Amino acid sequence: MARSGKAAKHLLRRLSARGDAEVLRGELALVGLPGVVYAPASGRGLPAVAFGHGWIQPARRYAGLLRHLASWGFVVLAPDTQRGPFGSAQALAADLSTALDVATGVRLGTGRITVDGDRLALAGHGVGAGAAVVAAATDRRVRAAALLAPSQTMPPASVAAESVSCPGLILIAERDRVAPAAGHAEPIALSWAGPIRVRTIRKASHLGFFEHHSWTDLLVAGGPERATRRIALAFTTAFLLKELTGSTDYDSLLDDELRAAPLWPLPEPAV
Repeated sequence: MARSGKAAKHLLRRLSARGDAEVLRGELALVGLPGVVYAPASGRGLPAVAFGHGWIQPARRYAGLLRHLASWGFVVLAPDTQRGPFGSAQALAADLSTALDVATGVRLGTGRITVDGDRLALAGHGVGAGAAVVAAATDRRVRAAALLAPSQTMPPASVAAESVSCPGLILIAERDRVAPAAGHAEPIALSWAGPIRVRTIRKASHLGFFEHHSWTDLLVAGGPERATRRIALAFTTAFLLKELTGSTDYDSLLDDELRAAPLWPLPEPAV
């Protein structure tokens, strides 16, 4: 049974605050891939994360999350491709893998930033999270995947998950009307081949992970939610620090019960 205590609440506060690193922002377009990159001002052998955007969303709507992860020591790359209403999840998955190629093959900043090719992860929101699953199914460099309100894709992310052996984190939005968990996040979690952690963020909507409003919010119910962002920042940061740096300092947040983001009970494996 999961524990519940002060340690998890303390880590939630700590990890939802920015880290200690000075953050630089750059353009992926300089190396031929539209998008943005956030990174610590310097560092050798850093972990890297490629982030997939949601349906018709620009990467800039995730600037707060991307900058936050960079402040904790990650190089974060977010392709700004496949943003049309009929964008291809398969193509976005390929662009996420290309972003990891950029991270490992190009010296960033003024040459003071390098990435460790053995410490790579994928992350995403909505369709971008589904695309991250599709990419992780074939990109064996990926060591972890963090998914925010993941959506099913074509090809189905739930089928791709059967080939993903790395650890995963899924954050379900309790009030998700765009990609309800029963048809999206839950099938992905149940198909995941590797270890998986699943949390439900109370009162969260699909759009709650955004930092700023956009005209696209008018297309679906919901909008930016401070509490949702705070929880997503903390759990994503804790998970990636654990899986890419080996730190156990944040296990209480990842494993203990928390009222604002309870553990989703995975069914017991068949005997």
